[in-house]
Amino acid sequence: MKAGALIALGAVLLAAAAALGPAALTGDGPKTGDERPALSRADLVGVNFVESCRFSHQAPDDPIVFPGKPGASHQHTFVGNRTTNAFSTFGSLRSGPTTCMREDDTAAYWVPTLYQGTTPVFPQGATIYYRRGTLAPVSAFPNNLRMIAGDATATSPQSRRVTFWSCGLASGMDRSETVPTCPDTRGSFLRLHIRFPECWDGRRLDSADHKSHMAYAVRNACPSTHPVEVPQITQIYRYPTRGGEGFSLASGNQLSAHADFVNAWKPGALRKLVDDCLNALVHCGRG
Repeated sequence: MKAGALIALGAVLLAAAAALGPAALTGDGPKTGDERPALSRADLVGVNFVESCRFSHQAPDDPIVFPGKPGASHQHTFVGNRTTNAFSTFGSLRSGPTTCMREDDTAAYWVPTLYQGTTPVFPQGATIYYRRGTLAPVSAFPNNLRMIAGDATATSPQSRRVTFWSCGLASGMDRSETVPTCPDTRGSFLRLHIRFPECWDGRRLDSADHKSHMAYAVRNACPSTHPVEVPQITQIYRYPTRGGEGFSLASGNQLSAHADFVNAWKPGALRKLVDDCLNALVHCGRG
């Protein structure tokens, strides 16, 4: 081929590459319209669905730590499933009534009972956030998954990433390691927050310490030991008190905050919420 023809052919190829964009020059091929940009932490903000569950009952039972042993535990306060007791199973919970707004949520949620002196203070209810804490899509919890967040034996402050006390957004006060004194303003009442891990080992529904089958994500990614991303739960208990002096938990001092969860959602309903809200990066609001 003559030099003039080669030059002309080169010009045609360059023009075509320019029309197709950089991908034509790198060999990646033209864009098809199916490519999605990588997610960032900012994309996860506000992605959740929210459950509201009223106070149900109290009992010295714990179906995770002391299954089949009624009265063996310190006193617990339960929201959600009305039948939760030492003998609870996935089947018994699924057939039980619930105090949650979504009737498909028959899961069991509980915390140690709060006391002011010797008087129990029961929550009005709990707001439970189901969030997406990982950049990878999440899977619904397996039936009967059991887990505990927080440390019932703690005598020093726990990480505020896991648990803390507050007076609510209306108070203008920061989170606290101990029970604060809330201001006498509308909407300012004592709250206990407990955040659960969002990474599952993919094998066990429970473990000897009720924690090691789960792990917290690091930089919005699950560790290789716990590769299955699941929803991140935060339980927030709302108490009809402004806090102050003389408070303790049935598990010990104010620093021993912890919470428990047994998944007994209707499986199809939970999968739909996970897919339509968390994996679709949508805020679905309250039940």
